[in-house]
Amino acid sequence: MIALCINDEDIKKAITQGSKTKQTDSFLACYAYYCVAYKIIGEKIYKIKTVYMR
Repeated sequence: MIALCINDEDIKKAITQGSKTKQTDSFLACYAYYCVAYKIIGEKIYKIKTVYMR
């Protein structure tokens, strides 16, 4: 993530404000120029699978 200049605040923004797509057992949130694949573990607890540039 550091090589892509995406910090933890950007990931939080993608999860809360980005467009979400349901995947098999997780979600894909796209915001601005990057996407975050994540899985919901508990209440407001997320497991980040991958972050990539669009």
